[in-house]
Amino acid sequence: MNTMTEAQLSELEQDLNAIRDEVVADLGERDARYIRRIVRLHRTLEVGGRAMMPFGFIPPVFVAATVALGLSKIIENMEIGHNVMHGQYDWMNDPSLHSQSYEWDTVCTGDSWRRTHNYEHHTYTNIIGKDRDYGYALLRLSNDDEWKPRHSLQFINYILLSVFFQWGVGLHELESERIRRGEIRLRDKLPFLMDFFRKGGRQAFKDYLFFPLITFPVAPIVLAGNVSANLIRNLWSSTVIFCGHFTQDAETFTGAECDGESKGHWYLRQLTGSSNFTGGKWVHLLSGHLSYQVEHHVFPDLPAHRYPEISAQVQAVCQKHGIPYNTGSFARQYGTVLKRIFAFSLPDRVRSKVPALSMGQAT
Repeated sequence: MNTMTEAQLSELEQDLNAIRDEVVADLGERDARYIRRIVRLHRTLEVGGRAMMPFGFIPPVFVAATVALGLSKIIENMEIGHNVMHGQYDWMNDPSLHSQSYEWDTVCTGDSWRRTHNYEHHTYTNIIGKDRDYGYALLRLSNDDEWKPRHSLQFINYILLSVFFQWGVGLHELESERIRRGEIRLRDKLPFLMDFFRKGGRQAFKDYLFFPLITFPVAPIVLAGNVSANLIRNLWSSTVIFCGHFTQDAETFTGAECDGESKGHWYLRQLTGSSNFTGGKWVHLLSGHLSYQVEHHVFPDLPAHRYPEISAQVQAVCQKHGIPYNTGSFARQYGTVLKRIFAFSLPDRVRSKVPALSMGQAT
């Protein structure tokens, strides 16, 4: 981890706080208009996709309907749900866009997400053993985990996790790895499981029973379209999230390194443990602006559409303090994610003999 003195960390904190204060002072109607426009876009795409789906026996219409529904789910999950639940629009005092009451269109309950993501992941970002998002208890992504034969198959686990991503995220709070180790009992998780099955059941009923059945003569087509739209959302959202923390140069940390850390140290960990990818306006929108994962982790409660505007300032702060700013094209960053998954699927003695599988700064 980049080592800085307490005085340097304090200066880093002041520099980043100044960026945050400037944005907070400017929040207002422009931000409210933006998120309401995105909500209208999501609803238009969903209504359009579901209206076209029964006519999906015409191949071009099936493609258009599936893409429209898939995009509506991506926008709702990434740019609306994720960001609203971070409290980015709480200042609007709009109950429909408030972090504590918003319920998004995915299997994971809002309450579970706020516990596992907003608190656990954002507090303990990339601290091995504390941030359970690091590998999702399925993947070995650093030397901190001892290699075991089951890791040889982790690329299959990665593909399955991506295909069924909303279900994986929904079950994340189950902490199955702790149940396997005997640290907690399954019965301890019964309240969580009841909420999971209740929300998951509603989601499955909506997409796989209700909408197909009300279009009975073409139910198989509507079912296929809904399955495809959810698959599009799952693959895209998992890829975006993996590019945020599992790239080659994203650092990991030990608990001892972070004991009693100051706000400046927390900022430093967010900067070095996160990674961005470049792209056009639509790429940023469809990623929920998690293409600016560095800015998001430093300022998780600022409206995400502001991240492109402050990116240059954050980069300047990094340059001033000699902190690497991890960014690159989407293809490059995703390529390093796949490389990390593959590299750590191999026994250490094998990986150490292949220089191309070196993982840079990450421990």
